[in-house]
Amino acid sequence: MTQRTVLDAPDISRAITRIAHEIIESNKGSDDLVLLGIPRRGVPLAHRLAEAIASISGRPEAAEELAGSLDITMYRDDLRGGSYRAPEPTSIPNAGIDAKTVVLVDDVLFSGRTIRAALDALADVGRPSKVRLAVLVDRGHRDLPIRADHVGKNLPTSSSERVNVSLTEIDGDDSVSISGGRE
Repeated sequence: MTQRTVLDAPDISRAITRIAHEIIESNKGSDDLVLLGIPRRGVPLAHRLAEAIASISGRPEAAEELAGSLDITMYRDDLRGGSYRAPEPTSIPNAGIDAKTVVLVDDVLFSGRTIRAALDALADVGRPSKVRLAVLVDRGHRDLPIRADHVGKNLPTSSSERVNVSLTEIDGDDSVSISGGRE
């Protein structure tokens, strides 16, 4: 199976820095902001974004207060299909999410079903004032009317292709590649 790399480690780093600046600009600062990563690869991305936002804001110590994780396993609409992973813990920063701007963070936006599940899970955790979405890659092919507010890379793909995101924290390196499709 052929695989081509579309983002390498420096590209991913630049995308995270750009998204961090966009989030700060749209939120008019970093106050009342919470980043919740969707497991698996959304969690390290949320932590990287939190570090970038805290650094840009001149408060590097605040990174831990900004990031958490939101497990969506039991909110998925494909549980009856038998393919699911074990639930992971949801970790909400101590200040909570009520009346905050919550940025959901994921690696790839595809059909929109993961984000629909995340919105359901979020409603059970609290009541944010705003919810935004940041993704490293938007590959199109939506089943639901969901769009990202902050995108690292728009990557038009065919539905027979697969977008593979690797992150150092999970996979040992940073890259985004496409595999499959027509040969």
